Amino acid sequence: MTNHVLLNNIEHQDLKIITDKDEKYGNNTMYSVVYPFEFKHAQADYPIFFHKDETNNNYTALALFGFQEKENLYLSNGGWQASYIPLMVEREPFLIGHQSQVENGESIESPVIHLDLDHPRVSKEQGSDIFLPHGGNSEYINKISSMLKAIHDSKATNELFMNTVKELDLFEPFNLDIQLNDGSNNRLSGFHTINEDKLANLSGEQLEKLNKSGLLMLIYMVIASHANINSLIQKKETVSR
Repeated sequence: MTNHVLLNNIEHQDLKIITDKDEKYGNNTMYSVVYPFEFKHAQADYPIFFHKDETNNNYTALALFGFQEKENLYLSNGGWQASYIPLMVEREPFLIGHQSQVENGESIESPVIHLDLDHPRVSKEQGSDIFLPHGGNSEYINKISSMLKAIHDSKATNELFMNTVKELDLFEPFNLDIQLNDGSNNRLSGFHTINEDKLANLSGEQLEKLNKSGLLMLIYMVIASHANINSLIQKKETVSR
């Protein structure tokens, strides 16, 4: 269950947020949404693939943490073992909401911060303060606000990347069968990746356009991220012993 409310410094003055990374706070997840502006950092730790929404033919980028539901191989007793944690994980339990405001006689939707009051990270006893004693924003919530703004502002770039890759027909279904040393089999399916053969066969004009837009570098980052599959398998081997 979720209980999303508009964050304010009166009703939520005494609330704190537990920032530890642990299964009991919902971090035992197989993947997280990542945005193109995160690829540079995310590709150093995680394989990046894509999920296709068959209803509207849209794609979403995902950083992969494990090979099955509720498996995060980057979690250990010491927390999250990676140099970068995707913003959709870091921003919890906050999310972007919208509030109607009237400007110059017109109603517009403005982004605001919402809080999931039922999230296990929300506490009155421990964690980082959301607000200062006299009602001002804490350094922590300012950081969260910056994260949410970055996510919100990336909408146009995200759409450009996904639509361009889709128009060039570079997405392809991806399946991976993994046999561990103990003989068990793991099958990774239902994801999409970049078709490297089609990418190599694009015209010079298409590649130049991709390069000038900055999208070609993002595509190569996705491809480079697949090297992390091997380290993910090694993590799986370790926990399976």
